[in-house]
Amino acid sequence: MAHQPADKKFFENLSGAGKAIGVLTSGGDAQGMNAAVRAVVRMGIYVEAKVYFVYEGYQGMVDGGDNIVEVSWESVSSILQVGGTVIGSARCKEFRTREGRLKAAYNLIQRGITNLCVIGGDGSLTGANLFREEWSGLLEELAQSGMIEEEAVKKYVYLNIVGMVGSIDNDFCGTDMTIGTDSALHRIIEVVDAIMTTAQSHQRTFVLEVMGRHCGYLALVSALACGADWVFIPEYPPEEGWEDQMCVKLSENRARKKRLNIIIVAEGAIDSHNKPITSEKVKDLVVQQLGFDTRVTILGHVQRGGTPSAFDRILASRMGVEAVLALLEATPDTPACVVSLSGNQAVRLPLMECVQMTQEVQKAMDETKFCEAVRLRGRSFENNLNTYKLLSHRRPDAELPKDDLSCSTNFNVAVLNVGAPAAGMNAAVRSAVRVGITEGHNMFAVIDGFEGFARGQIKEISWGDVGGWTGQGGSLLGTKRTLPAKYLEKIADQMRTNNINALMVIGGFEAYESCLQLAEARARFEEFCIPICVLPATISNNVPGTDFSIGADTALNAIVETCDRIKQSASGTKRRVFIIETMGGYCGYLANMGGLAAGADAAYIFEEKFDIRELQANVEHLTEKMKTSIQRGLVLRNENSNENYTTDFIYQLYSEEGKGVFDCRKNVLGHMQQGGAPSPFDRNFGTKISAKAIQWISKKLRETYRKGKVFANTEDSVCLLGMRRRNLLFQPVVELKDQADFVHRIPKEQWWLKLRPLMKILAKYKTSYDVSDSGQLEHVARHSPKEAETGAI
Repeated sequence: MAHQPADKKFFENLSGAGKAIGVLTSGGDAQGMNAAVRAVVRMGIYVEAKVYFVYEGYQGMVDGGDNIVEVSWESVSSILQVGGTVIGSARCKEFRTREGRLKAAYNLIQRGITNLCVIGGDGSLTGANLFREEWSGLLEELAQSGMIEEEAVKKYVYLNIVGMVGSIDNDFCGTDMTIGTDSALHRIIEVVDAIMTTAQSHQRTFVLEVMGRHCGYLALVSALACGADWVFIPEYPPEEGWEDQMCVKLSENRARKKRLNIIIVAEGAIDSHNKPITSEKVKDLVVQQLGFDTRVTILGHVQRGGTPSAFDRILASRMGVEAVLALLEATPDTPACVVSLSGNQAVRLPLMECVQMTQEVQKAMDETKFCEAVRLRGRSFENNLNTYKLLSHRRPDAELPKDDLSCSTNFNVAVLNVGAPAAGMNAAVRSAVRVGITEGHNMFAVIDGFEGFARGQIKEISWGDVGGWTGQGGSLLGTKRTLPAKYLEKIADQMRTNNINALMVIGGFEAYESCLQLAEARARFEEFCIPICVLPATISNNVPGTDFSIGADTALNAIVETCDRIKQSASGTKRRVFIIETMGGYCGYLANMGGLAAGADAAYIFEEKFDIRELQANVEHLTEKMKTSIQRGLVLRNENSNENYTTDFIYQLYSEEGKGVFDCRKNVLGHMQQGGAPSPFDRNFGTKISAKAIQWISKKLRETYRKGKVFANTEDSVCLLGMRRRNLLFQPVVELKDQADFVHRIPKEQWWLKLRPLMKILAKYKTSYDVSDSGQLEHVARHSPKEAETGAI
């Protein structure tokens, strides 16, 4: 939604002068909490408020003393990459009593704190809300007992509360993702990938127990991300007789030469009578009925630990900044709010509405209303479950009745990769093949992009051919950057020869351009008058029509991991600045978001012009920084950000200007950003959007099938499926033409540029930040089941 400059609202008008903000983490810890704490502290100090750490959660607030300490900018240095919470978290029985809350109120008043930022689960947030409601009563009681002056009651009359949800279980309604969930998935997937290699050696079955006492999100998404054979979650208990069904499926998979079986069990898994299904019970069942060599692995607290992923750092940083803005804008009439993520947008929701809905999920499950529980969990959860059901439902090819057109369409659908390899492409191909077969199509794989297409490198691909593809990086089909323009005639011939009725193209900007060329060539070649869908897959994240591309998250994690190591190497040698070059063509997404996630001091990108004066200002900024206790710097540069200010030039300039103050090192990350196993986000995103694209293709095939052939020549039959703000949308490639800069191969408008000021603020630069999108308190959306189909990822 483009705002006119007149509508724009900048946070410079919001001052925190004279205000005091307390930040605490409560309940179970989650990776990314430190990134949120850092963002709250730095944003708070930036707007000239005083910021206090409350150590050990509510316990520290009740105990007071050294547990509540004013902090400085440097206090939160080097915590971005640390898991857990550096300010500690504790369960506190005393805070549940009025007596305890009275002590807490007294301790806050002593320091003038009337703004609280609480990072925790629903229990912690409910406690905060009760504290807020009782606040004025607590103050009056303190005044009557002579512990505080009457003046203080008038001065500190209101307490503002803003919550952020830190929970690896993703069990809080109102947000698509909670802080820590993505990192926990990273831990699970690392373990699954490791287990898969050992299980392959021995023909084993592994039963993996993951966390999620009341919520099956981790189990469900990790099952999608590793192609598990079976998953048990609390919200979707298996049907009666599941024991036999599961064993049949496992033995069928073994018969098809699959050497390993993976079963994922959420710790809170239940059957339809609310009786627990434990990992041991599942193991015993497999051993007794099938005699398979079976092992149980309980992941436990491993899932809570380790370094936060790039996604969690960015999410927590965005939420932390938004939380401070919400506190500054709060009035006595504003209800306590929670900062949430909806699709790709930070939103504020009334805290108690979210808590109430979260409690309704548990109530629905206690009453065995499981469909209702899934609906209440929200669109993201429902989409995951629907995709899992689609992928686990297989009709054996041999058993398709030839006359049953409901399950066999005999449409031929081809899948190919175009452009540079991106992690997650294989997960998308696997999902397309399996959902396509389930929908009754014959699936064809094209090797080596449009070059291979022109040469006739096309083969039918079966269900079993794509087994184990989700965790593989790169492109197993092979991919080339070549556009189809010079091979149109040969490609048309191959389409006719193989009777291709629909096409799915997975790739980057070249994939988008290719489909545009095919659409424009329809007048000359009737063979291209078929449904065509583009799935964006590139590490550069430069495809028009989508906020995210498959592969960009994996690349971002590779950059952030390397930056962490580089920063760590500087801890021994003080006063060092690292200049790091990232990939991305002309698109600055990786440099900018990598900078935000790694805590960089600057990131040079093509989209924001810079000159020698800015470079000079950055050097001076770093010179000042070296006088503090943080004696190291990190600067990212996108490979094509400026043709004259090259990485070498910037390195030499910094080296010369920093002489005697700091020394420099440079690092070109190169193709390591393109490789590696796909992250859980990319596996999941690729799997889900691919399944959705095949369903769209099926619908278009039915609509355009006339007199024994498919004929589709409308603009809306060549679409790109992209994530836009809160929804997944199919957009005609022709319509997206105006939104693309073809010379530099980037979209003309890019959402992430709005987050650019965040990196600058958190690196202590004065900047302007447009907050037109935030500030509106919304209500928790209760969606209808139909809505899930267009929903968020």
